[in-house]
Amino acid sequence: QVQLVESGGGLVQAGGSLRLSCAASGRTFSSYAMGWFRQGPGKEREFVASISWSGDHTDYADSVKGRFTISRDNAKNTLYLQMNSLKPEDTAVYYCAAKHGGISRSEWLYDSWGQGTQVTVSS
Repeated sequence: QVQLVESGGGLVQAGGSLRLSCAASGRTFSSYAMGWFRQGPGKEREFVASISWSGDHTDYADSVKGRFTISRDNAKNTLYLQMNSLKPEDTAVYYCAAKHGGISRSEWLYDSWGQGTQVTVSS
């Protein structure tokens, strides 16, 4: 398995931006498809975005499409989530996750998870 550590969360005003990072160690990062998920207060964890091992294929939840961008740097073993035009409803703990094979929105297919980073968007 790969070990994952998220960073970059914080408090931001509505309309602002944040960039989350997910540093990977352990097994070969470039062999994994990666995803971002989030869990808001009182809500179930939900899919945000995913990216293939090569970075050629991405997928986004409708709620973040056009505002968030997922990317990866395999040379640095790092996954990113650029979040623009943030809204209060984006407030959540954000998790990165790794899986074998192709991209997926299904969290049960991901077998490595980070500890999460808190993002709070004030109105």
